Amino acid sequence: MPERTTTGDVQDVSRLIEHNLPLVKHIVFQVAVHFPRHVDRDELARAGALGLVEAARRYDESRGVPFERFAAQRIRGAILDAVRAADWAPRSVRTLARRLEGVEQRLATELGRVPSVNEMAEALGMTRSELNRLQDRLFRSVVLALEHEVSEAGEEDLTLVDVLSDRSAVEPLEELETRELHAYLRDAVTLLPERHRLVIVGYFLEGRTSQELARFLGVTESRVSQLRSEALLMLKEGIEAQYAGSTHQRAEQTVGRVARRKASYAAAIAEASEWRNRLGTQRHPATVPSAAR
Repeated sequence: MPERTTTGDVQDVSRLIEHNLPLVKHIVFQVAVHFPRHVDRDELARAGALGLVEAARRYDESRGVPFERFAAQRIRGAILDAVRAADWAPRSVRTLARRLEGVEQRLATELGRVPSVNEMAEALGMTRSELNRLQDRLFRSVVLALEHEVSEAGEEDLTLVDVLSDRSAVEPLEELETRELHAYLRDAVTLLPERHRLVIVGYFLEGRTSQELARFLGVTESRVSQLRSEALLMLKEGIEAQYAGSTHQRAEQTVGRVARRKASYAAAIAEASEWRNRLGTQRHPATVPSAAR
């Protein structure tokens, strides 16, 4: 269809555009609900405005179609074209995403909770591994602009690049705290009474069963369970004591046999390594002596 070229026609085009700008806003509001939040509504409005301009230039009143209906089609098409151009994911992925979301919402309504992966896979008629692959495709299909604003109204202006964290990077303070905690744990396991230590090492570090440990120690499985509970409590209290002040002073001031034993154990953990060694090379508690085979 030829575009208008005369002065009168140009004026008509300008009038149509000016009078129907609210139509762009209305259509953006209609279609935006179907897109993720990260899709910029201003970009949709700009694409819709270009669609309105094209509609005004190509409109032929003699065809008997109201301009608003003709323009609405062009505006909506321009918006969808702009979204597709910015989204590299194929239509098949988007179809799967809608199907996945629909099933998840249905199951959540029926179950009254978020469905598990197995429940989702069964409802979709696929295996768990197939569902995982599908979700991976969907996650990789979401492309966000790094300049996308993520802050709420009235808050500091933040973009996506400001809040994205590097999961492979560890803050220095966090690294030092982890090293110290691992060193305390290693020393605490080493200083446990022999049977308690053998149970902890055998069960948690060597993957032995309670039955195997009971046979090795010559006790019942219930005794192994008791030793494990006692050892875990000792580890917990002994390590927590390292962050609660002077262990030496508490050991001297504590009264009662059980309390003195706990305080002495905590003091021994504090003395087992110098702080420089604890904050040096990170060591794993698996380096403690293992249970006999």
